[in-house]
Amino acid sequence: MSNKTITAAVLTNETGAHLGAYFTALAASPEAGRIVLADPSGQAVAGARRALGDKLAKVYRSHAELLKVEKPALALVSLESRSAPPLIRQALEAGCHVFAEKPACVKPEDFGELVKLADAKHLHLMLALANRTNPETQAARKLVSGGKIGKVYGTELHIIADQTRLKTPAYQKKWYAKKDRAGGGHLAWLGIHWLDLATYLTETHATHITGFAANVGGQPLDVEDSAAVALRYANGTLGTLTSGYYLDRSYHTHIKIWGSHGWLQLERWGGKTLTWQSWKPGAKTGVQTWEGRDEPRGYTPFVQAAVKAAAGLADAPISSLDSLRALQMVYGLYRAQETGQTQAIA
Repeated sequence: MSNKTITAAVLTNETGAHLGAYFTALAASPEAGRIVLADPSGQAVAGARRALGDKLAKVYRSHAELLKVEKPALALVSLESRSAPPLIRQALEAGCHVFAEKPACVKPEDFGELVKLADAKHLHLMLALANRTNPETQAARKLVSGGKIGKVYGTELHIIADQTRLKTPAYQKKWYAKKDRAGGGHLAWLGIHWLDLATYLTETHATHITGFAANVGGQPLDVEDSAAVALRYANGTLGTLTSGYYLDRSYHTHIKIWGSHGWLQLERWGGKTLTWQSWKPGAKTGVQTWEGRDEPRGYTPFVQAAVKAAAGLADAPISSLDSLRALQMVYGLYRAQETGQTQAIA
């Protein structure tokens, strides 16, 4: 086990999202030996001190000053989408690996330019799609890659959250309720996780996307609360996603992958976490249930993996290209809605 540690920076402001989870994750990351924070608003400082304790080495009011003085190995950037690309560029130009709160842009072309810069400088640019490191995700990926369900034929996804949040004036004023600041609504904020997981689990990528996005609930928002998506993947697989704010509270999620010799299903909310059935010769008969532990999960193991990657101790939990492809799917769907035409994804 390596004793190597790095300096990790959190670059944020009053629009930062998931900061509590990020501070907790950095506190639990052995390789993040020293944490520095830059927040011009000062709003994140108290929470950082509570979560990080002595690990929080210094606080800055200027992002540029922190990058110049500290030269961190990893910069965790959490800003509203509209403001993120220039700061991500600053961090990359300073030689930092970057972990970025999604969606991190309002145009995928902007993120694509950042990926080119990261690749040219041999740096990781990792979008915060943290479901990848969940234990059941890893187990499901091994089942698919191991051929348990045969050739993948199709994916069937839905991720449903509560509509209650949309009805509060406080939420309606937030940046993620405004298209020019957030880039989009449910699909850009939550649906993107499931779009990414489908490609991660099947080890392919989408080549075409179409569908619809709308504000069906009628709340005073200019982002969608509902999206219906159809996809074609590079390996010939077809898939669908329903992404929306429909419930009174909590979540309902579902990922089903159909194959030539079986299927598997992830359903953490309202069902068994992972089940599958295989009719390959020699496979156990009937529906099988995963009995593994579903912790640790969420942002902590994903951030820990990003820190290890920045320290040169492990592969990145998500590549720069996969991060871009997730965004291309989201913004491709919005373009399909606007034009009425299926969109090709590079």
